[in-house]
Amino acid sequence: MARFETLQAWLNWQEQLHPKSIDLGLARVAGVYARLRSDRPAPLTVTVAGTNGKGSCVAFLEAIYRAQGYKVGAYTSPHILRYNERIRIAGRSAGDAEICDAFARIDAARGETSLSYFEFGTLAALDLFARADVDVQLLEVGLGGRLDAVNIVDPDATLVTTIALDHVDWLGNTVEAIAREKAGIFRPGVPAVIGDQQPPASLLATAAEIGAVTLRIGAAYRYRKRGEVWDWLGESAELLGLPVPALQGEHQYRNASAVIATVQASNGRLPVGAEAIRRGVAEARLNGRFQLIDGSHPVLLDVGHNPQAVGTLLEYLSESFPNAKIRAVFAMMKDKDIAGVIRIMADRVAEWHLAPLANPRAAPPETIAALFPPELRDRVRDGYPDFSAAYRAASGQAGPGELTLIFGSFFLVSEYLSNFPRGA
Repeated sequence: MARFETLQAWLNWQEQLHPKSIDLGLARVAGVYARLRSDRPAPLTVTVAGTNGKGSCVAFLEAIYRAQGYKVGAYTSPHILRYNERIRIAGRSAGDAEICDAFARIDAARGETSLSYFEFGTLAALDLFARADVDVQLLEVGLGGRLDAVNIVDPDATLVTTIALDHVDWLGNTVEAIAREKAGIFRPGVPAVIGDQQPPASLLATAAEIGAVTLRIGAAYRYRKRGEVWDWLGESAELLGLPVPALQGEHQYRNASAVIATVQASNGRLPVGAEAIRRGVAEARLNGRFQLIDGSHPVLLDVGHNPQAVGTLLEYLSESFPNAKIRAVFAMMKDKDIAGVIRIMADRVAEWHLAPLANPRAAPPETIAALFPPELRDRVRDGYPDFSAAYRAASGQAGPGELTLIFGSFFLVSEYLSNFPRGA
């Protein structure tokens, strides 16, 4: 008999089961997977790692393979509105009953082994993908790579996006150390697509040590913009006149290029035609990344929560809203580089409305306010009872040609989409 009847009950229990919310290492989860796993792995497994851009790359991959007619399983994290978003099969989020059944199977298989919240989710995704007989499973690394739970599966292709300082308490306090952790997803003889235009030396060195087949942007492949279209240029193939990526921002050309390189390198396992690539590039969807809620007073949502991601956001604002006055609703987790993000956006944001979040990891608004330099203090507004009050204060003042920007955390974007689903 299952331990719990509802998904929320399972998740509440998982949050308390393991002594550490983040416990990097593969021994426990690999042991349970060995007892749980199906005899038939997916024909193609693609593992995606990196500091920023993982979700976008998975979205492009999912759209391309689905356009070709393949059954796709995609595992991503974190979610924005519902836990179910983390596990998608054939474009549909897994249902509560499906996930609960998977959790029950995992619970039975684990015996006395303790598993973390993320490890339960990873095993559930792999279990459901096997039962659904997917053609391709896309696995987004949650944290790092080498010791992340998704690394219990040997990939047939790997993709590493950009690398920057983040999660330093677990991965190391230098970009080189972090890159070595992310390179842990590489395998001998397996394509290792690198989407970082200036990859850390340790990433390339580790790929060489492992014996991965390195495919680096600017060397093995590149892209070229031509007005309203763009070209992907590889060593043995070219795709000309591609549509503008559906996901917004200059960096999405780099992400889409890395994805196309991954697809091309995997053609021996799952062939994909040029038309499916074109459709996938044009049809990919992803909530919370430069997501524009248009209207008389537009709202832009972005989950970027480290300086590199927010630097990309600043580039996008300069391109798409060069003259707009910006009122920001802002919050971040207390383990992030809040001061670094403020510095990047200091000259672009006219007003900062600091929103409280009901999350123990969130930095209190007064803590964030204290990080603003004296010359910016008159732009900061706080003291709101909740997110909705902060948002209404910011958006209520917006005039023609102005933009309300909600950024800094997945949890903040989730608050907006939960409370204002119609963009009210």
